[in-house]
Amino acid sequence: MGALLALASALSYGLSDVIGGVVARRMRAVHVALLGQLGGLVAVAIAAPLLTPARPDIPDLAWGGLSGLGTGLAMAFLFRGMSRGAMSVVVPISAVGGIALPVLVGVALLGDRPAWLTWTGVGLALPGLWLVSRHASTATTDPTRGSVGDGLVAGAGIALQYLALARCSPDAGLWPVLAGRLTAVLIVGVLAVTMMRQTSADPDGHKRTRSVLAAAGSGVLAAVALTAYALAAQSEFVTVAVVLSSLYPVVPALVGIAFLGERLSRRQVLGLAVALTGAVLIAVF
Repeated sequence: MGALLALASALSYGLSDVIGGVVARRMRAVHVALLGQLGGLVAVAIAAPLLTPARPDIPDLAWGGLSGLGTGLAMAFLFRGMSRGAMSVVVPISAVGGIALPVLVGVALLGDRPAWLTWTGVGLALPGLWLVSRHASTATTDPTRGSVGDGLVAGAGIALQYLALARCSPDAGLWPVLAGRLTAVLIVGVLAVTMMRQTSADPDGHKRTRSVLAAAGSGVLAAVALTAYALAAQSEFVTVAVVLSSLYPVVPALVGIAFLGERLSRRQVLGLAVALTGAVLIAVF
């Protein structure tokens, strides 16, 4: 059940990325991120008291807030790296770092001991995710200068998001997710203010309304993904839950092929096949 929840998390995250990516073609990316966080915050604020009537404990709220701090840091450094035109460096480093660090912590500190076939799946998922996440560089200067650091910090933020949420008690319900969304909104809000001079224009009129609603919807899906991951981490090794939840880049790749007429490079196709093979091994064994 934990593996299925983690895969559901990856699916929700992936669909959130698809919607956010489409909207980001018409709005500033940082505004899409902020609207997404606000949408997730509102949705969880409504759902939390209905689905988790018990009062939240302070430690669970603290872990949730720490998770949101990780989300905010990841977004801040991802945007900084991509603003340098270094998506081909920042995205794969952050994606793999977001898996590798929780795996190391799970084994070294939390006592995770998955079966050897599961480890084989992890070993396939990491390079597969790297290949799927690779994009052609648009940098006008050396993209590795400073961008590796951005990717590493973003990956650490993603890892913090996952690890902190996994420390919440099973009875915490949605309250830690709510605390995390609130923290992330504050951080991304500050980021949005500092990036107001970005040159791309936002849409006007009814297109703007649709874009705002779509961006908020992507945030609701991200909140669903975090909730599914939190439930998965309570019934599964953190190592397994993180790796399966982190396979979300596969979803935009498949959607792009099936519905948006996109073509993947040979490297991305190979990564897709390797990542899916790893996911099957992890989920089954």
